Amino acid sequence: MGAKPGLRKTIPMRLWTLHPQYLDPRGLVALWREALLAQKVLLGRTRGYRAHPQLTRFRARPDPVAAIAAYLIGIHAEAAARGYRFDASRIGPPGAVQKIVETAGQLRYEWEHLQAKLAVRDPARHALLRRVRSPDPHPLFRIVPGPVRDWERR
Repeated sequence: MGAKPGLRKTIPMRLWTLHPQYLDPRGLVALWREALLAQKVLLGRTRGYRAHPQLTRFRARPDPVAAIAAYLIGIHAEAAARGYRFDASRIGPPGAVQKIVETAGQLRYEWEHLQAKLAVRDPARHALLRRVRSPDPHPLFRIVPGPVRDWERR
């Protein structure tokens, strides 16, 4: 079956609150691409995804471009630790960025979402990560008590 001619299937953007260490190879590559797309959106260099709810927390920062650059730096560090060669020159201008406050409910929701994905896509990784009781956030985020964010699509 598939999409009708002329229509593009949209893939939801996911800018994980979770530390990228938990992602499987496919997920890490997808995160890198999606964060680069988010950076393009925040720089005003694309017309797509401008209203995407995942960008809310970056747009709320005094310098959204520096915030997404800090996010990309965290992804790049994980990729480098795994021996991947992501092109760091694609990361926009970094700046002084304070950690973004995110909720424990959001982190937990994303953890469960990732576990469901990995159960199908990478059962071995899923089995290893089931032991994790309290997942770490991406280095850009500081976790505080609270529910899943209103902007999250469920």
